[in-house]
Amino acid sequence: MLKLNGGLSTEDFYKVLFNESEVTLDDRLKERVKFSFQFLKDFSENKIIYGVNTGFGPMAQYKIKDEDRIKLQYNLIRSHASGVGNPISPLYVKAAMLARLNTLGLGNSGVHPSVVELMTALINRNIIPLIYEHGGVGASGDLVQLAHLALVLIGEGEVYYKGELKKTADVFKLENLQPIKVELREGLALMNGTSVMTGVGIVNVIYMRRLLGWMIKCSTAINEIVEAYDDHLSAALNEAKKHKGQQEIARLMREQLADSTLIRSREEFLYNAHVDSPVFKEKIQEYYSLRCVPQILGPVLDTLNSVEKILLEEVNSANDNPIVDVDKQQVYHGGNFHGDYVSLEMDKLKLVSTKLSMLSERQLNYLLNAKINEILPPFVNLGQLGLNFGMQGVQFTATSTTAENQTLSNPMYVHSIPNNNDNQDVVSMGTNAALMTKKVIENAFEVVAIEMITIVQAISYLGFEERVSSTTKELYEAVRALVPAFKEDLIMYPYVGKVKHLIMEKN
Repeated sequence: MLKLNGGLSTEDFYKVLFNESEVTLDDRLKERVKFSFQFLKDFSENKIIYGVNTGFGPMAQYKIKDEDRIKLQYNLIRSHASGVGNPISPLYVKAAMLARLNTLGLGNSGVHPSVVELMTALINRNIIPLIYEHGGVGASGDLVQLAHLALVLIGEGEVYYKGELKKTADVFKLENLQPIKVELREGLALMNGTSVMTGVGIVNVIYMRRLLGWMIKCSTAINEIVEAYDDHLSAALNEAKKHKGQQEIARLMREQLADSTLIRSREEFLYNAHVDSPVFKEKIQEYYSLRCVPQILGPVLDTLNSVEKILLEEVNSANDNPIVDVDKQQVYHGGNFHGDYVSLEMDKLKLVSTKLSMLSERQLNYLLNAKINEILPPFVNLGQLGLNFGMQGVQFTATSTTAENQTLSNPMYVHSIPNNNDNQDVVSMGTNAALMTKKVIENAFEVVAIEMITIVQAISYLGFEERVSSTTKELYEAVRALVPAFKEDLIMYPYVGKVKHLIMEKN
């Protein structure tokens, strides 16, 4: 059981999303939610409070009659549940629910305790609202996407339940759950916030860290395949540059290569060798996609760590409007729902995800081009040249997917389009940024999966199975359990899909 105390970590998200740990609010936060609701209810009497007794957005200039306050909240939820396009995967929606529960649990939103109680029950019972990808501009937060969450909390809309899409009312009846009854400003409090973009972002971080781990292993393996010199990974060389990410990537690769019999020492083979030939048969230095891995993946690691830090700050913040301060007994109007922090970080993560896929595609090309590597047959074809094709077909897939990533990496952060009668005149597009980053990361897994199959074929051709490092041997065996060594051409898409699934679901 995970007890929420206002300080969610990435590990907490992992426990709930992947290990299906149940959640509960800390008793202190439960009391704070109750106090916040009662305070706002009392405080708003005879005062003008946005979203309590006013219209919304550009309609805020209109005062709402007391008898219409509750109807106002229902109208907001229903009118803004307007998402279209593909449904967001339930895993990512569950992350958004956890993020929203954590934010509302801070006691700065003035919601009735029934809101956090029902959200907790939905998370624990894996009842996941249907939320669509398209609709949010990320300014008043994820208004449209969160409206679909709010719709479920009032007993309407649709949910994923035991793998099927069902009407919320039917599932609530099966599970003996009661929808919330809006008491004050529950509609606005549920919808104003960055929880969808942040929840999606946290899952992106989890998958990106996993992807980076596999890319480091691929880079280690390809250096072994070509029997590269080891000094480009040395501590001395990489510590001469002060970037922590570069140093860490080099350290991990040295660690993984510790028991390899293929990596060579420059001192042994070149510095102490007497060569009379004016032309060196072997390369003195490897191609950049092999030699510059710490310098290429180092920024990826540093960016990933920075993105994670900012997202956790966002998820543990009060990010709606207005903010209820129970300690100062005051209500503050502002823009904590604005998603610029998340949008910028998602664009950064998207860029480095694309760069990782570009590195993978170039390493793949190196293995497939016999004129470059000079040790493998064209396309790592273990069959009859001319008759068989080896990995030729899947290279097209890797290349086209990498190209898609390059196009998708156009930033959303600077794509503000005013809307809402120009009330939202500068918007973040953070939800779009997070969902596009999700797509780029998934694409990158496909490219890396194709590279891994090619690496394993190359190891088989060279007969290096017993000479590679233990890390590369584990990679080899994991892929070989799914993809046989083949000389005759195979239908490749099932194998690429299996390896992609393996590396997405296994650390």
